[in-house]
Parts: sequence; structure tokens; C-alpha cells
Amino acid sequence: MKWHRSKKLTNPKLSRLSLGTYPYSPFFRQIKIFGIATKLLFSLWWNKVTGNNSSGRRYRLAQWLVKNILELGPTFIKIGQALSTRADLIPIEYIQEFSQLQDRVPPFSSDLAIAVIEQELGKSVSVLFAEFNPTPLAAASLGQVHKARLYTGEDVVVKVQRPGLAKLFNLDFEILHRLVRWMNRLIKNSRKFNLEAVYREFFELLYMEIDYVHEGKNADRFRANFQGYHRVAVPQVYWQYTTPKILTLEYLPGIKIDDRLALEANRIDTQEVIQLGITCYLKQLLEDGFFQSDPHPGNMAVSQRGDIIFYDFGTMAEVKTIAKDQMVKTFFAVLKKDTDEVVETLIYMGLIEPVADMTPVKRMIAFMIEEFRDKPVDVRAFEQITEEVYSIFEQQPFRLPPQMTFIVKSLTTLDGIARALDPQYNLLAAAQPFLKQVAFSQQQGSMLSILARQTKDFIQYKFRQPNRTQLSIMRLESRLDLGELQVKVKSIESERSLKQIQLGIKSLIYTCFSGFCLLSGSVLLVGHLKGMAIALFCFATFWFILLMRSMMSMAMKEKMYRMAQK
Repeated sequence: MKWHRSKKLTNPKLSRLSLGTYPYSPFFRQIKIFGIATKLLFSLWWNKVTGNNSSGRRYRLAQWLVKNILELGPTFIKIGQALSTRADLIPIEYIQEFSQLQDRVPPFSSDLAIAVIEQELGKSVSVLFAEFNPTPLAAASLGQVHKARLYTGEDVVVKVQRPGLAKLFNLDFEILHRLVRWMNRLIKNSRKFNLEAVYREFFELLYMEIDYVHEGKNADRFRANFQGYHRVAVPQVYWQYTTPKILTLEYLPGIKIDDRLALEANRIDTQEVIQLGITCYLKQLLEDGFFQSDPHPGNMAVSQRGDIIFYDFGTMAEVKTIAKDQMVKTFFAVLKKDTDEVVETLIYMGLIEPVADMTPVKRMIAFMIEEFRDKPVDVRAFEQITEEVYSIFEQQPFRLPPQMTFIVKSLTTLDGIARALDPQYNLLAAAQPFLKQVAFSQQQGSMLSILARQTKDFIQYKFRQPNRTQLSIMRLESRLDLGELQVKVKSIESERSLKQIQLGIKSLIYTCFSGFCLLSGSVLLVGHLKGMAIALFCFATFWFILLMRSMMSMAMKEKMYRMAQK
């Protein structure tokens, strides 16, 4: 992978305006990034040590982190947006705060945007466009969009990249590399996440996303895939007005796809919109193997006729396509909750890396099929499998490929959009039009026989379903096979003793810290270093307060226990 370097600015206006846009000084930016990382890690450690890890505390820390991410600029905004989908790895409070990053990115100066356009296309805006609106239609972390009109009469949107992005990414790439190596040395547990490979994958995708020529080619390919779909609109690329930093597209206005009130006001059937959206995505994922990995409401709209319009093709992902008979087979495997068959398909598509022991992976897939097949995708439910995910990382060198993360993110987002339009929607019902289309396309006879056979097997499966008692026994057997059954013996006496021992150890630690700070301060005071001595005395006081709090807690618990004994 080549790491591109930014071109030298030749436009004096652009050079002047871009100065100070981001802190490009390598030394000061590294100090700032390392300072934020150190404070975050210390806060997480301190919350764990003091036991103050409440939801409110996590919210405050997440809000502080989002504020600093916005100050650090595009690189870290993209990292935050990527983390907003990882409900399996980070607490829900961070997920909720990071998800706001998509809407909180401020636009940059219109003068600066015009200067970028003129430098890239080599002509003034008045020569290039008959009309140009300096007020942006929308702003994102990597650029913003302006409406314009060509002299030939076509309405277009001009996507302008934030200046200096390549230079900023190159700098952040080096700094984050140092930070990852520093974390691997200091925090042994961080090695199991293979942070270096993750950050390289992230930057590889990021450099592709800031190449607007690459995005234009993605748009052309996406439009070709949907050529036969008259209800799907993809904007045309105007290549004569496109460069790596400028992308000019056909202007296709529409209603935001999750705005139910506006859709109903325009007499658009929301059920049809849901079915069309699900069908489009299943086609991308299963038939084309080329899908939009970030289908948030800002990237999809609905025309006045009820057609779906797709925008933003910078973050496209590819998966191995599966044969149509395999597609139908997998669909019915989900209906039957056949975990083994679903896992086989995911391995074939490259969405799961096969390892020696697939039991934890199958357990996760089974959980997701059980929880999310007929219900909304609630990110809070992922907290139930957090320990399972961590155990996978600990027990075996397993890491989900980036494509799987994109698919989970996309499905979660699409589910949220569908439920905003219809809280009672069902994914399986919405997917039926796509299945019918698969069944009646190309190899009609063989596909119909496959569909009929799978339907017959499914009906037989439904009739043969065990009763509640048999189902309970089967679940018990399954849990025994997977090693999930745990026998918990709860002893009130031993539990009380363990809590008292924990408080005693905490008290001992606080005593050691307090005594060390007091002794060190006294030595420094004798050595006439009053400033440092006072600081250490303050620390000693702080640790002494924690010690008193711990001792009082121990005394209260002991008193309550004695009262209970009487």
C-alpha cells in the first residue's frame, strides 16, 4: 500500500486559509494525542481501582473523549465513527456518544472550498459553473457538498475535500503507529487485539476514501449493478469536473429515508420503501458482492416517486459472492436456526476466519440468530456477549475480518432505518421480494426445485418441532456440549468473607500509598524542596481519605453482619 503525500499548494488564497486549519507540527500534535490517550487510559484505570465505573461516569468520560476527537480533526472523527459500530467491544455509553460524530462535524469556509475547486480544476468557479451556491448542503469529516449548475443546464453537487487531509493523515499515521507500539509495550493485554493490523487496515481504507476518482469509479460500478432496477437511482459522475479532491455528481434530491412523517405527507408507502431497501442491500451483499458499507440515513433518500436514491460511494466493501442455491439454503438455515450451516456460508464468503475450535464462534452466531432474527437489533443486547468476544481473543488468534464488521454495521443501521419507518417490521417478510426474484431468475427450473425442497424441509421442521419439555432437554444437552453449563454455589458466609478481604486489601494499598507519600514529603521538606513536599503531602491526604472511607465501610459491614447474626 502506498501512503500518498499531499501536493504542494499553489493557490496563495488556499495556502493562506489552510494555515492553522489543523495543528500540523509533528511534535505538538504528538504531545496532544499522547496526552489525550494517557489521560483516557489513566481515567479507565482509576475508575477500575476506585470502583467508580457507573453509567454516569462512563457518559462523562465519553463526552470528554468526543470533544477531544472533534478538536483533533478528521482522522480521529473517522476512528470514532468506526468505533460507534463496535457494541461488542466498548460500553454502550461510548457507542451513543460516538454515533453523534456523524452529525456534529462543522463545515469549513466557503472561500476555502472555492479555492480548492479552482486549484483542482484549473479555472475559476464562474467559468466552470453557471451557478454555484457557496453555502454547503451538507458537511462530513472528509469534505462538504455544494450545489451548482453547469452551463449545459444540468444541476449537480460538487463534493469538495477538506484541504490538507493527506498531509494530516500521513502525520497521524506515524503518530498512531508510535502510540500502538507504546500501548503494546505497556499494556500486555492490548496485544491480543492485534492493534497494529487493525490500524493499518483502517488507514488503508481511509486513504482510499479520500481519493474521489476511486469513489467515482465505485459509483459507476454500483450504477451498473442496478441497471435493471428502475426503482433505484444512482447519481451520474461528471468526470470532466472530477479530480482526486473534487467529485461532481448529478443532483438527485430526495426525502431523508428515515423521515416517516415527510414520506407519509408525500403519500409514499413506507412498507414499499422498507422492502425495496432490504432487497437492494441483499442484492449488493449476496448477488453482487459489492456493497455500501455505511448506509446511514444521510447516504440514502427517497424520491417523490418512492424510488431509493443512493449517495456516497467512498466506503464500499467487497465479499465473495455465493451461488443462488447457496443463498436460498442459507436463508432457510437462519429460519431453522441451523448455526452450523450459517457458519459454513460465512466462512465461504470470507466473513469468518476458520480456526481449530469454532465452538465460541458458533455460540456467538447462535446467540445472534436467536436474539435478532425476529426482533429489533438492540445494541444493548450485545453487552450479553462481550465476555464471549473477549474469551475468543484470549483463547485463540481469532479476529473478525473488516468486511464482517461492515456488514454488522450496515445491517444494524438498516434495521434502525426500517424500524423508524415501521416499528413492527419483520426482516424476513421484507426479504421475500428478493427471494422471489432469485427464484425466478436465470436457472428457473433448478432454482424452483431448490426453493421447493427447502420449503418442504422447513415445513417438516416446523411440524417436527419438539414440545417445551423436549426443547428444554435439547437446550441442556447443547449447553453441556458447548461447555456453557456452569454450576454456581452461592455461600453467603464465603461471599461476605471475600468482600471483607477485598476491602482489607484496598485498605492496605491505601495505607502503603499514604505512608509512602508522607515519608517522601518529609524527606523533601528536610531537603528544603517545599513545593514538591507540599504536593506529596496533598497526595498523602488524598490516599488517607480513601483509607478512612475503606475502613469505615469495613466497620459498617461488620456491624451489620453482627446485627444479622443476632
